[in-house]
Amino acid sequence: MMPPPPITSAAGRGRAEPSAPFPVPVPVRPRCRPPWPSPPPPSWAPPTAPPSSQGPCPAGAEEEEEDGDEELLGAGGPRTWTPQEKLLHEARLKAKAKRRLRRTSSRDSTRESLSEGGEPGPEPGSPKGRTHDRRSRMGKGRGLPKKGGAGGKGVWGAPGVVYGYQEPDARDPNYDEAAQGDTVYATVVPELEEGELEKNVQPMVMEYFEHGDTSEVMELLRGLILGSRRHAVPSLAVALALEGKASHRELTSRLLSDLVGHVVTPEDIAWAFDKMLQDLPDLILDTPEAPQMLGQFIARAVADHALPLDFLERYKGRVDCEHARAALDRAAVLLRIKRDVNRLDNVWGVGGGQRPVKHLVKEMNLLLREYLLSGEVSEAEHCLRELEVPHFHHELVYEAVVMVLEGSGEGPVAMMVTLLKVLWETGLVTLDQMNRGFQRVYEELGDISLDVPLAHSLLERLVELCFDRGIITKALRDACPARGRKRFVSEGDGGQVKQ
Repeated sequence: MMPPPPITSAAGRGRAEPSAPFPVPVPVRPRCRPPWPSPPPPSWAPPTAPPSSQGPCPAGAEEEEEDGDEELLGAGGPRTWTPQEKLLHEARLKAKAKRRLRRTSSRDSTRESLSEGGEPGPEPGSPKGRTHDRRSRMGKGRGLPKKGGAGGKGVWGAPGVVYGYQEPDARDPNYDEAAQGDTVYATVVPELEEGELEKNVQPMVMEYFEHGDTSEVMELLRGLILGSRRHAVPSLAVALALEGKASHRELTSRLLSDLVGHVVTPEDIAWAFDKMLQDLPDLILDTPEAPQMLGQFIARAVADHALPLDFLERYKGRVDCEHARAALDRAAVLLRIKRDVNRLDNVWGVGGGQRPVKHLVKEMNLLLREYLLSGEVSEAEHCLRELEVPHFHHELVYEAVVMVLEGSGEGPVAMMVTLLKVLWETGLVTLDQMNRGFQRVYEELGDISLDVPLAHSLLERLVELCFDRGIITKALRDACPARGRKRFVSEGDGGQVKQ
């Protein structure tokens, strides 16, 4: 027995349905087809009415066709649907709903355009009406144009929108600089950052510690764009001086006094000291004496009028850090003691090549006398380093030799030889300074002999001891002058006296 033929429907033409035990014939209604074009009428025929705009298929034909399909599908009464038939039926219903939605949205948009007073446009279903249609064809939304008609290629905005004046943009390709009026060119140099400022100022301060010329430092600082970071210059200079020598601290105090009114203001220096008071817990790690030194800096700055006179009054009862309180107390004590003195010149002690020679000679003399009393070589060495005058150490050698010649006993001689030996071995007194000190004694030995008759013999013994200990060279020992003796010669020489 042959299998039944496949069922063919209008929605799924050419698709074979699965065989069923009792095939149900489904009538197929032919779709509307455009008629064949008719030949043109003869010239003698009367004019006929133009064809309807609905075309060969009326507007409701498609809807009637869909309704007819449903009626035909359900004409047999209730029956059992196969899964394939159910899917086909659901697809038809969805397609029908979409077509109705498209027709409804097209009619609504046409009504809106007519209500605004415009002329009726082309039919929604006509090709002319869909050429420039910006509404979505997916059946989503209300069918209104995107972005209110302001979007799309070649569109500069919604109709009726008036744009105001906009400033010309220099990055615009059509920007014309000459058409913008007079152009003023100015060189703008930004102020230094914190890292760049430290990189530029630190070498200046270190070099200043060598030459001591404040005017040169001011000229270099004027060449920098400090801006709002002027207070960082005094802070950096004081921080470097805390790690340096007493002479460096003296030079820093002079620099702060000279910078006021030229590069910085008293308020800038006050800001710098306030920041250092806050950083004292960190400064103590490198410099344990930082609170006392900072207090001396503050007292010297107030005395030099580099800081406001009420600087200490601002911190009364407002300081919680014990280190900052110690620094402020130190400054207050110094200002109270020196209230009748305008400048605290000796707050950093006497030292450095900037001090008078008389002060240095007096300090070295006191150093040697204290050594003869205590016998501590290390203390004498420390005091000599504190003076920071390596070019003037020949004065120490000269004073030591003269003190031995003017002294009495063997004790001072041995102690001075030991001191010179230690200073020679440590390199604190160089060969040149040692030679200059002894040569000065050789040149003034005649004047010394007037006060000390035994100066020649004492000097010869001291020179021999120094040579034996390796303190002086053989050439310096041979250059030591010897005292001349008067003696009578033999009778054969004529009785002359030789000197």
